[in-house]
Order: sequence, then structure tokens, then C-alpha cells
Amino acid sequence: MIELRPFAGIGHAHHGWLDARHHFSFADYHDPARMHWGNLRVWNDDTIAAKSGFPPHPHRDMEIVTYVRTGAITHQDSLGNKGRTAAGDVQVMSAGTGITHAEYNLEDEATTLFQIWIMPTRGGEAPGWGARAFPKGDRAGQLVVLASGYPQDTDSLPIRTEARLVAGTIRAGETVTYPLGAARKGYLVPATGRISVNGIEAQARDGVAIADEDTITITALDESEVVLVDTL
Repeated sequence: MIELRPFAGIGHAHHGWLDARHHFSFADYHDPARMHWGNLRVWNDDTIAAKSGFPPHPHRDMEIVTYVRTGAITHQDSLGNKGRTAAGDVQVMSAGTGITHAEYNLEDEATTLFQIWIMPTRGGEAPGWGARAFPKGDRAGQLVVLASGYPQDTDSLPIRTEARLVAGTIRAGETVTYPLGAARKGYLVPATGRISVNGIEAQARDGVAIADEDTITITALDESEVVLVDTL
């Protein structure tokens, strides 16, 4: 089962400094048919104006993954962590028993990112934060695990849920496959380009909800950057 969710039809909120698109119900956008996809709870496509950002606010019991598309985001939290995550790189915040954080675009240009929330399958643990550079050249022509709750994915950022964040860059005409498994769910967004997913065409920033598929076959119709969450 593959359901295309065109970018033009997802939730939208413009706050001046923040232009947010919501693949799932979030804040004032509510769609009872799109509350979550398996353990994936939030996929926001955010554009944050220069010299602005999210002031300090709390979270708990959520795995929050930020995939920076252009620009950079600077993180600060109540644990004393501070770091800048640039385009192509990833940060993970495990809210655990509770954390307060702020996310600022301190750059001279707008920052675009995917903000992804996944419900944890482990609870009661202390909060944590981490970030890592993932050069896009290392993902050329293949899908690479960037964040994972599985110990065998040793080159990824750890998250406290039975899920993976996977990304890759694919040249026009190239095909890559991903072994999802029929018991799992996938949600895929081409950050750029145009792709076909098991024969269903998707444009940049469309959502592709996948279930009951053993294998995902992705063909780039144009040069494309794809991001996938694989979850229960």
C-alpha cells in the first residue's frame, strides 16, 4: 500500500518568521486521518527566517530528529548542550523524562529543515542530545542510516525507538532499493527532485506513506535527495 500525500495538500501555518508545512496533525492543524504513521508522529517541513527561531520550550517522551536541508540551526538546552547543525547534517534530541530547548537560525539566510518526531519505545530515561555531520557525497547512489534505535547501526545517531532515519542522493535514472518489510511502515519525502516509489511518482516535498511492502524501489526521475523514516 502506497499513499501519495501531495505537498500542496498538507497542513500550512505561516507565522512570519516561520513558514511551516505539516505532514501530520500539529498545533492548529488537525486532520483525524493524519495523526501519525505507525510511531512517526510529526514531520514538519519548516522554513525559518534569518536571525529568528524557536525560544526555549519543554518536551518529554519523544525522539526529535532535525534534518537540515539548507542553512543551519543552533541548539541550546537545559542540559548545557549547545551546537550548530548545518545543511545535510542531523541532530537528535531524546526528550526522555524532560528537557527544555531552543532552536535558533543565527545565519544571514533562511534555514530549511525537516523536523521529525518519533514516539519512543523505551521510556523513563534521562534526556540527551547529539549531532553529527553526514557528508552528502557518502550517500551518493545509496541509502544511508543516519539515526537508529538498533545497535547494529553503529555509524548512526542513536534514538530510543525501534525506527531508522535513512537518506540518500540519487542521480536521474538511478534506482535504489530498501528492505522495509511488510510488518513495518515507511514515510518517505523527496527533499529535492522527482522520484518514483514502487511505481508511484512523487514530486519534491510530497509525502509517500508506505505499508505492507516488503521492498521499496526508488527511481530518480530527476536528481533527487530522499529522506525516509522506517518504523513500527
